[in-house]
Amino acid sequence: MTTPADQTIAALRSGHDELAALVRGLATADLTRGSGASEWTIGQVLSHLGSGAEIGLAVLEAAVTGGAAPDGEFNQKVWARWDAMTPAEQADGFRYANEQLVLRYESLDAATREGLRVNLGFLPEPVDVAIAAAFRLSEFAHHQWDVEVGYNQYAALAPEAVPVLLDRLPFLLGFIGRPDALGGRHATLAVDLSNPDRSFGLELGEKIALTDAPEQPDGTLRAPAEAWLRLATGRLAAAHTPDTVTVTGPVDLDDLRRVFPGF
Repeated sequence: MTTPADQTIAALRSGHDELAALVRGLATADLTRGSGASEWTIGQVLSHLGSGAEIGLAVLEAAVTGGAAPDGEFNQKVWARWDAMTPAEQADGFRYANEQLVLRYESLDAATREGLRVNLGFLPEPVDVAIAAAFRLSEFAHHQWDVEVGYNQYAALAPEAVPVLLDRLPFLLGFIGRPDALGGRHATLAVDLSNPDRSFGLELGEKIALTDAPEQPDGTLRAPAEAWLRLATGRLAAAHTPDTVTVTGPVDLDDLRRVFPGF
């Protein structure tokens, strides 16, 4: 039986293979062009993913061996080294470092995937492998899109990642949503997603939260599931919005973009 950890690790593998193939052999001019992360070039996104993979591998190894998790000083040294690389070095380094992290996740046997607890350093307590890998997948998949959209304005999130990210998003909305962006207005939307199909409510008020599908919503949001994920993480600018995204009711799509400005 495929477990959540198995599914997430498989998505990390497919995402790595796709992005590594895309950036292999890119010229400096390609790596210094803008990305979907407005303040970063393609090379800088790859540097962020590569340094994150290096730190993530150290965190995972500490959990497996029972050693001390890397501290802030370790992270600072890793970031400084990656920041000093040329764009080509960042791209090559990303391919190597992220491959090592994915291989380490893949090497975990079924019992370890079930029983291991990983101290990510920013949560109240250690989490299981499925959650640890899902945090990495969320970072990876969205930054993979940041790279891909630099070359293709119609890029979408990797389909293998979407179901996993949908399941994790409710835990993040309270941190990434900005309820004050509506100027005191309140609304509850019925959200209908496709690929995969999901239906639920989106509460916009003093807090941002997902609820069960409302019986009497104030409006609706209909979208492909990957577009909803990009909206929630500040990646659904007009130029990258599918025609199938529609919003009705007292708030519009621009309102939702302000509620979810990104990290």
